Amino acid sequence: MVENPSFSKKPQAASKPSNENGDGNHFYNKILLGLPAKELGMLMPTMEFVRLKVHHVLHEPGDTLKSVYFINSGLVSILSVFPDGKCVEVGLVGKEGFIGLPLVAGFRTANTRAVIQIEASAFRVDANTLIEILDQSRAVDRRLQQFSQLLAMQVTQIAACNRLHEVNERLSRWLLMCADIIESNDVPLTQELLSNMLGTRRSSVTVAVGTLAAAGLISNSRGRVRIVDRERLEEAACDCYEIMRSQVAEWRDELA
Repeated sequence: MVENPSFSKKPQAASKPSNENGDGNHFYNKILLGLPAKELGMLMPTMEFVRLKVHHVLHEPGDTLKSVYFINSGLVSILSVFPDGKCVEVGLVGKEGFIGLPLVAGFRTANTRAVIQIEASAFRVDANTLIEILDQSRAVDRRLQQFSQLLAMQVTQIAACNRLHEVNERLSRWLLMCADIIESNDVPLTQELLSNMLGTRRSSVTVAVGTLAAAGLISNSRGRVRIVDRERLEEAACDCYEIMRSQVAEWRDELA
C-alpha cells in the first residue's frame, strides 16, 4: 500500500487565485489556473493540499485509483514497470499536469508507476468526486483531455528516444526537460536515479555525466546536477527535446 502523504487545510474558496509567488496552498498548477472561475469553484471545496516527499509512490500498475493529483510544484516520473521489476521512465509531470488520467477516460486502474522524483506539492481530489465533476463540467473534462494528449505525445517521443539515441543525448534531453518543469537549472538527483530514469546501466550514466561536465555543459555534485551552459546542452541533446517543445508550443498557440 502507498503511504499517506501529509495533508494541510483546504484552499480558501475566494476569488480565482493567481500564479504569483507564494507558499502553502497557492495555485501554480496550470490546469487549475486555466479553468473558468465557475469550474474552479466546483473543484476547490473538494481539494486537499498535500506535500509529497521524494520516492513517494502515488500509484503502481494495477492499483485502483482512489485519488487524483493536480501537481502544484516539484516533479513526478511516470514509469513503465516490467514483470522482473525493471522500470524505465516514459514521462515527466510537473505543475503543468495531473496524475490520474485513466480516470478521465473512464478507467479505474493505473497502468504505470507514478513516483515523486523532486519534492512536490499537489491538490488531491477523491477519484469518485472527480468523476462527478467531470460529468458536470465540460471545461474540466476538456482541460484534462488536453493534458492527456500532451502527455501521450511526450510518452511516444520518449519511447522513440530511449530506442534510438545515445545516452549522452538522452541525458541532455532529460536534464533540459526537468529544468523546464521545475524552472531551475539546479536539478536534484543521483546517478542511480538517472540510470533508472534513462533505462541504462549506472556505469553508462556515470560516463555520460562526466562527458557533459568535462565539456563545461553541466556541473555535478553529490545529489545535484547544475546546468552551466544551457545553449550548448540543447545542442548536445537529441532532436526529441526540440520536437516536444515545438509541439507543445504549437498546440498552445491553437488554444490561444
